[in-house]
Amino acid sequence: MASGDVIQRPVVAPENLPHGAALTASGRISAVRGLGAPFTGAPFKDQDLITLDDTLTDALRATRVRFTVYIGDAADPAATTDALLPTTPEAENSVLVAVYPNQRSIEIRSGRLAADRATDRVLQLGVTAAVSSFGQGNLLDGITSAVRVMANAMVAP
Repeated sequence: MASGDVIQRPVVAPENLPHGAALTASGRISAVRGLGAPFTGAPFKDQDLITLDDTLTDALRATRVRFTVYIGDAADPAATTDALLPTTPEAENSVLVAVYPNQRSIEIRSGRLAADRATDRVLQLGVTAAVSSFGQGNLLDGITSAVRVMANAMVAP
């Protein structure tokens, strides 16, 4: 796991937030909706999900290692990531990128068969690629950057 300075710059000024919304200490916007109010949509745009899917597909094709992304919340991100890896598809030949925005943590683990190419150095490159985008508030950009950098490092001679 890597740590660094997180750039604190709110995307929306607090005075411009809609009624029922608040800017959290982590920089996220927390908003309420009335009981029974319809869900207004997924947290990511369709184009962002397509980009992530394309990135994961390209990484699989280039490396023959399955990359899996998990975004969640955990009291202990390292232990949670260790527990998640065996539950992923093709866990032995995979790399799990687990991001915990509320804890400001990214954990990356590799399966036993992928470990010879997904070395600690390669995984650290992925963390480094993600952290700068995370600091700018770009979660999916950071994840796709991490996957691309790791896949390129695994393919390079």
